[in-house]
Amino acid sequence: MVAERSARQNEAMTASPLPFVPHWIGGAPLEQGGSPLDVVDPATGQPVAGIRPADAQLVDRAVREAKAAADVWGSTSLSQRTQVLFAFRELVSTHRDELAALITAEHGKALDDAAGEVQRGLEVVEHACGLPTALSGSSSESVSRGIDVRSLRQSLGVVAVVSPFNFPFMVPMWFAPVAIACGNAVVLKPSEKDPSVSVRVAELWQQAGLPDGVFTVLQGTGDAVNALLDHPDVAAVSFVGSTPVAQHVYERAAKNGKRVQALGGAKNHMVVLPDADLDAAADAAVSAAFGSAGQRCMAISVVVAVEPIADDLLARIAERTRRLKVGAGTRGPDLGPVITAVQKQRVLDYVDGAEAAGAKVVTDGRVVEPDGEAGGHWVGPTVLDQVTAHMDVYRDEVFGPVLSVVRTGTFDDALELVNSNRYGNGAALFTRNGTAARRFELEVEAGMVGINVPIPVPAAHFSFGGWKDSLFGDLHAYGADGIRFFTRGKVVTSRWPEPTPGVDLAFPRG
Repeated sequence: MVAERSARQNEAMTASPLPFVPHWIGGAPLEQGGSPLDVVDPATGQPVAGIRPADAQLVDRAVREAKAAADVWGSTSLSQRTQVLFAFRELVSTHRDELAALITAEHGKALDDAAGEVQRGLEVVEHACGLPTALSGSSSESVSRGIDVRSLRQSLGVVAVVSPFNFPFMVPMWFAPVAIACGNAVVLKPSEKDPSVSVRVAELWQQAGLPDGVFTVLQGTGDAVNALLDHPDVAAVSFVGSTPVAQHVYERAAKNGKRVQALGGAKNHMVVLPDADLDAAADAAVSAAFGSAGQRCMAISVVVAVEPIADDLLARIAERTRRLKVGAGTRGPDLGPVITAVQKQRVLDYVDGAEAAGAKVVTDGRVVEPDGEAGGHWVGPTVLDQVTAHMDVYRDEVFGPVLSVVRTGTFDDALELVNSNRYGNGAALFTRNGTAARRFELEVEAGMVGINVPIPVPAAHFSFGGWKDSLFGDLHAYGADGIRFFTRGKVVTSRWPEPTPGVDLAFPRG
């Protein structure tokens, strides 16, 4: 169904009305909802589809369907759940090119970048296939005379996942397979900017044998999110987005008695010491800054060059940046457009403001010749030198292809700069010095740390999450934290004594 709609999108410039991306409720598509919103192809600036946003009544209907499904799915055997997960894994692998094409059509990222997103999401699905072992619990016999103790983890019921536009497949896969493997039903609210891939995922879950209602997709905006945060039958909320919204989600959901993991914004630093391999550092900085047009929560947006290597490193970064090609994701560019015209102007304003505040524009993405249509939301890769900590371009999450270079005199100064930033998502150090690397690992205030690795996204059996204003809540995404988040622990203490008469009020002494 989604594949057919994707083909129709190619004719959307002349067709009227635009095709609608439906909700997915109770195992079937549903197009009802509020006033239509356009889904715009950022490579053209033209609408290619629409959604009808869910209101509170539709959210309630979806959650009630999910709750009924969760009651059954939570008591389904682990072997049956695992069969569904393995089947889903095979379907995603088979359809990876189709999923990547759907991502590129609405997000705009290069096709190979979209394919990489599918692969990283698939890795969490594969991890979830082995969760029955992690859910096995533990036991101790004869902790006291005739008394045994065992622990178990049980599902929560209905959980909500609110995902951002920048990874419309991978981020939902951080949460949904783990939650489903743990016996929960998932209600996904994808970004309204690129919603189609989520419905295709729902179709694949159904083909894998997942019972109807265990995976739901609600199209919508903030009203739908708030309705999920307020709904009494939603037990937990996983959110990824900007820090102000993450804080709102955390506070509102927690006030309503829900457990919450709300992953917010980032300002990821890459510190380069004088002993580093500067060619490797320059390659890493450009790759990590400009992939997906800088629209990654783990993008390197600040290079901290520890003197005396700043001029040399900057020259290498600039030379590589000038070779990058900007264009439509289907045409093999290095980076595609930013997501909206509003975001394009926001990025350009940050560059203008940095230049006015004294930064030097080394490569200027405000002027770009893209391989694409004039109406696309194009911003070229931009490198700024002489950036300081008081500038807005440094303090704020720009979320575009802008790399700021900050110069410091010592490693101590660089570490202090990173730790004084409000965000603590990721941080990287490039060096050949093991002592410096160990100190950085221990002292840097970030949840994910890379040593000669610019984007330290953890493997699926670890967990993803930051510190400070990059995370609201205690538990990170996927890995061991994901299992703890999507289950409740229970300890059973049991005794099966031989029948004996009498009452004994003394405290048991073993």
